[in-house]
Amino acid sequence: MNQHQFEQIAERLKGLRDALDMSIEEFAASCNIPLEEYKQYEAGDKDLTVSLLKSIAEKYNIDVTTLLFAEEPKMKSYFVTRKGKGQGIERVSAYAYRTLAGGFNNRKADVFEVTVEPKNDDSELHQSMHEGQEFELVLEGRMLLHINGKDIILNEGDSIYFDSSLPHGMKALDGKKVRFIAVIL
Repeated sequence: MNQHQFEQIAERLKGLRDALDMSIEEFAASCNIPLEEYKQYEAGDKDLTVSLLKSIAEKYNIDVTTLLFAEEPKMKSYFVTRKGKGQGIERVSAYAYRTLAGGFNNRKADVFEVTVEPKNDDSELHQSMHEGQEFELVLEGRMLLHINGKDIILNEGDSIYFDSSLPHGMKALDGKKVRFIAVIL
């Protein structure tokens, strides 16, 4: 994600806080985020993970895509995302997310097409934890999924369903990108 995207998400986060008429201290405390860390998020100096944005969105009953992409969902019966057309955002330098259900109002899950670019083997694995469960289906490439201390190799066509409150992270294998569907419940 580039600095401009950080700043856009930070601005939407600040807008949410302003709309709730909360001070920075009140908002950070309500989200269980240390104050100095939250100030970095709102200033656009630190990347907000999708899981953190999702927990903020759930706390304040808004759609996570509103924070990510500044678009309010409009559809109540169905929402179609045409190939390559979902709203996209690059995450954690080598991760690119494309929302596939962002236009459906009051959905029960967030669905993304995720692309992870290969990194050198010595790079640290970015891990996250968030409430709920997650399903991933590999569309292209191979990836290493690290869940709660265990490494699992997923090949094209493989899928996994797991408790996303456990520390987890992934990386592309074989020096090639991996593309997969992630459903976050």
